[in-house]
Amino acid sequence: MNETRTRTDGLRELFAETDYTPVEPAILQPSRVFLDLIGEDIRGRMYLSADQAGEELCLRPDYTIPVCRQHIADGDPARAGRYSYCGKVFRQRPEGTGEFLQAGVECLGRTDLETADADIFALALTALDRLGVAEPMIQIGDEALFRAVLDGLGLPAAWHRRLGDLFGERAELDQAIARMRGGAQDTAPAAPALARALEGLDPEAARGAVAELLALTGLRPIGGRSTEDIAERMLEQAALASHDVTTDRAADVLSRFLDISGTPEEALAALERFAADTGLDLAAPLARFRDRLAALDARGIALDGLRFSADFGRRLDYYTGFVFEIHSRSNPEAGQLIGGGRYDKLLALLGAGAHVPATGFSIWLDRL
Repeated sequence: MNETRTRTDGLRELFAETDYTPVEPAILQPSRVFLDLIGEDIRGRMYLSADQAGEELCLRPDYTIPVCRQHIADGDPARAGRYSYCGKVFRQRPEGTGEFLQAGVECLGRTDLETADADIFALALTALDRLGVAEPMIQIGDEALFRAVLDGLGLPAAWHRRLGDLFGERAELDQAIARMRGGAQDTAPAAPALARALEGLDPEAARGAVAELLALTGLRPIGGRSTEDIAERMLEQAALASHDVTTDRAADVLSRFLDISGTPEEALAALERFAADTGLDLAAPLARFRDRLAALDARGIALDGLRFSADFGRRLDYYTGFVFEIHSRSNPEAGQLIGGGRYDKLLALLGAGAHVPATGFSIWLDRL
């Protein structure tokens, strides 16, 4: 207990020294926010309840979303805000208590993006040093680079959406890429004959065809799904089941991109060659990559101690750029000790009305 208190006190002092305001958002949060942003998979890990009006609530499973909700509620979402926290979060887990400590910071509204990324990363390393982790393993990635590659491939919307959803899970991405080539199928069912018949129809005509079929057969949509939902799903199945020269080339390009890894400087050189060879316009994200490396170097961070992987992402839709995870070299099975990065989409998804620059990290204190 004394060791835990020493750690948390040391982190609070560090965050105060760097001008991060301590906050403690409400423990009870609306569950729909986390389900919408993280996905239904988290439902089984949350502690759920309901208020007298019937709204489903949960004990906060993390701090980032509650801190951002509080920032929006307290004023103009675009304003600058620097917040720190150190308290309990609640997640059901196969082993250990479901109540544990998490610490971290969120930096909102700062427009010098690459410099802010470097400052947040440097603060994470300082926090790790104060916690006594001497030999960290550090992995970095860049969601913006992957999105730029995906945007440049000219894929059908269904493939663009599917691949974007899978970023951060390499095995699932490889399976989807194999399907693009007409090879191994992923877990989605093969497109039925009706879906293939709808292929090529505009959405309005497809909805009409599905509605007519339901009327003729007397079938009714189940599970709250509308005729529009069914038609859209069938069109998506048809698109995902087809492949041609475009999808074959896209599969090759994506596989090459996802294999890029190494020190940041090695990766930058490989990314520049990749852009030149494929003709994809990666000028903007590569410029940000260079500027970020320069900012990290200016803070005395040894770049050769970092490992960049093009396939590394954080599997949450609101991340938009630089991401990182830090593990202990002496105890890698403990999982990530620190995870964070840039998430410029989150405040808009929470109702801010526009994207707000945002970056931060969380520390899993129970894993130390």
